[in-house]
Amino acid sequence: MVIILYLSVAVIAIAFAALVYFLAETLRSIQRTMNSMVSTLDHVEQQMQGITMETAELLHKTNQLSEDVQHKSAHLNRFFEGIEGVGDSIKNVNQSVQRVANKVTLKGEQHSDQVAKAIQYGQAAISLWSKWKNKNTQTSSTNQ
Repeated sequence: MVIILYLSVAVIAIAFAALVYFLAETLRSIQRTMNSMVSTLDHVEQQMQGITMETAELLHKTNQLSEDVQHKSAHLNRFFEGIEGVGDSIKNVNQSVQRVANKVTLKGEQHSDQVAKAIQYGQAAISLWSKWKNKNTQTSSTNQ
């Protein structure tokens, strides 16, 4: 009976030793997994720092670009306002020319009879002068 007791204690001791061995192996496996996880997290942290720096640089460049676009937009607004002023000036000049042309046409229609008479008088004067010149030329050639 004592032998059975010793055998039982020995089996219990061996079972306990096996339990401790497998528990130790499980803990080592967990430790390796944790070390791998720490390494992975360190790597991820380094990548995140790089991404954070690149994002900050990109944000800074985006802000500069936005300011540049706003600055150029303000200049373009002034340019287009100037062009609008030129367009208004040209429109005013066209309106003035149109009014002058209308007045000239109206005055021409009102004084068309007088203009026709002036043209007739001018043609008559040119005709008389030509005749007088021809007469003087003929007189001087006969006197010689």
